[in-house]
Amino acid sequence: MLDLNGDGPVDIEDLQILIGHWGQNEPSVDIAPAPLGDGVVDANDLQVLMRHWGQDATFVAHWKLDETGGDIVYDSIAENDAVVKGNALWQRESGQVDGALQLDGINDYVKTPYVLNPSESAFSVFVWVKGGESGQSILSQEEGAHWLLTDAQGCVGSALVGIGGRGAGGPLMSETVVTDGLWHRIGFVWDRSYRSLYVDDELVATDVIEQLNFPDRQGGLFIGAGKDRESDTLWSGLIDDVRIYDRAVISQ
Repeated sequence: MLDLNGDGPVDIEDLQILIGHWGQNEPSVDIAPAPLGDGVVDANDLQVLMRHWGQDATFVAHWKLDETGGDIVYDSIAENDAVVKGNALWQRESGQVDGALQLDGINDYVKTPYVLNPSESAFSVFVWVKGGESGQSILSQEEGAHWLLTDAQGCVGSALVGIGGRGAGGPLMSETVVTDGLWHRIGFVWDRSYRSLYVDDELVATDVIEQLNFPDRQGGLFIGAGKDRESDTLWSGLIDDVRIYDRAVISQ
């Protein structure tokens, strides 16, 4: 973990911790080389820390979808580069944040590596979408669950179900339509007590659960497809700027 004191950013306090353990065999500070270090806190660890200086250490994946060609979607934060499947079209000037990816709802989607298990800690996901139809999936985890989807009315929801609390056993659904042909920023936040859905940075649904009931899967994510890539779940529209954090982010 690059954020050595757990407060979010990589900053001077983390540097002080590293210096305080210089030359020692301290696993919590021995961050290089990944994943287990080399048995001593030294210049290798300092180099990695400085490379991430000022960054939010809880920002674990960011697919900007600003590419102009090819089938690789680069993760600007980590090493979770993804692959475009089908015949998706890059739209360099049609995104909400620079470029975007146009999916046809037939065989287009993006496949990422494994990023995280939603049940293990607080987490947040945000994505811009435009278009789409009712019953389609915006983001899901392979053989896991639909993280973000639309219902029969085109309202956004999440099928990340919980154990205990008022929302136990069912999906979290809103009454906010996002398939109206306009750009919308959709977010799902789990803070280990509440599931919350956001549309355009406004809270549109929330409930109380004690724990997310998520299968122990190591599958990657499908951007623009359901967890089993069913044909009726494939997104038909634009997707842009997908962000994942391993903490609860109220708004961005």
